[in-house]
Amino acid sequence: MRLRFALAAAMIVSSVSPSFAQDLVPRAYVITPVHSNAVVLTSSFFSGDILFEGAVPITDSTGRIYVSTISFYHALSFFGRSSNVTASFPYAIGNFRGKVIGTETNAYRSGLVDTVFRFSVNLKGGPALPPPKFRSWKQRTLIGASLKIVAPTGQYDPTKLINPGGNRWSFKPELGLSRRWGHWIVDAYGGVAFFTTNHDFFSRNQFSAGKNTQSQKPVVAFEGHLSYDVRPRLWASLDCNFWRGGRTTLNGIESPISLQSNSRIGGTVSVPINFHQSLKFSYSRGAYVRFGGNFQSVSVGWQYSWLGKPE
Repeated sequence: MRLRFALAAAMIVSSVSPSFAQDLVPRAYVITPVHSNAVVLTSSFFSGDILFEGAVPITDSTGRIYVSTISFYHALSFFGRSSNVTASFPYAIGNFRGKVIGTETNAYRSGLVDTVFRFSVNLKGGPALPPPKFRSWKQRTLIGASLKIVAPTGQYDPTKLINPGGNRWSFKPELGLSRRWGHWIVDAYGGVAFFTTNHDFFSRNQFSAGKNTQSQKPVVAFEGHLSYDVRPRLWASLDCNFWRGGRTTLNGIESPISLQSNSRIGGTVSVPINFHQSLKFSYSRGAYVRFGGNFQSVSVGWQYSWLGKPE
């Protein structure tokens, strides 16, 4: 029962932590001029219920997670195609509570979350353009590809079940389509997330004296957006996604209850402040949650962008 509890709880933690299977990022494949740069500060808040669906004797479970992220973006030419690289460094503070066999239990965690790197390249419709040529370029159909990597740089204590870091690598290759009709842009993405094995999962504690090995099957994820340009750099979008898979295995024993089959819906608004700065607001909630965190999320991001060297 103890290992079963650990496995189910681990799946819950992974479902409510920042996860690229749950991404809602409109205009992820829209191109920018070569040598574009940006620094983005984002603050996100997640709050809601945690659903165990009778898998373990835990009831009335809730979680509240604050995530602050600093990201760096740079656009470049990759064999003549528009491309970009992004590095994101999150920090999380989380409070979790629930009744375990009727006894109130609380957990607090804070620390660095795993670092996220993303490389994206346009495959069709978006050549690498310097700023003068980009000003006269008009988007039609864009097809792009990306690879997102999560590196195990976050805070991790193997004796604890809940950790900001995952102690494993994650990789998500993805294909994306973006099509413009006048003021409207439609985005559609599809990808698969792969995970390496955590060889020191919830180990050397009162529940398990030795080391435990946890692995997870791939997660297939789809994402769609419909956005509208009010004027240059002022736009709003409706967002949705769906992901399925990710069954977890502990010490060679797979848990069928850990299958994720969830969806989120939300909206995003981007507002320019001046030539270099903009604000982005987003909201999302679970549209269909089979198992895991049924969370609402709100985020606010501030972006400073420039061409070449900062002014």
